[in-house]
Amino acid sequence: MTTARHRPTPDASAPPAPAPCDDKCCDLVTVPARQGLEAVDILRRGAADTIGPVLHDGGGDTLGFLVPPGTADGWDLPGSACTQTFGRGLSVYAEPAPGPSGPVVPDPPVAGTGWLLPPDGESDPVTDPAVLRAALGQAARTIEAADSCR
Repeated sequence: MTTARHRPTPDASAPPAPAPCDDKCCDLVTVPARQGLEAVDILRRGAADTIGPVLHDGGGDTLGFLVPPGTADGWDLPGSACTQTFGRGLSVYAEPAPGPSGPVVPDPPVAGTGWLLPPDGESDPVTDPAVLRAALGQAARTIEAADSCR
């Protein structure tokens, strides 16, 4: 067992440098499905462009919100996790199809998942982490209030 937060490097002194990211790569915030669905509702009731693509897992246990690269560095919301991708295969858009049809919805970037809200090429390609944090907090309070009424 180790407490290292990165793989050892040849000089054993620093984490590996992240791969260069463009506006198509992102990190992934995962939350329990119930809280995530409530947060999606909250975000969709707000300004339409405040929510980016959202993934759901095959078992229906979690939702994943695409957020800007680097979000994982400071993400500390209890009950959720943020995974750094460093652009490794987590792309928001596939290459556009020839012709005027616009962006192609890519296959989900994580095996065993599907799109709850696919990338559409019109709204922000990722969800703002501050907006997501607020929505997840409001969702948790809503769930707690609903559960206390039972």
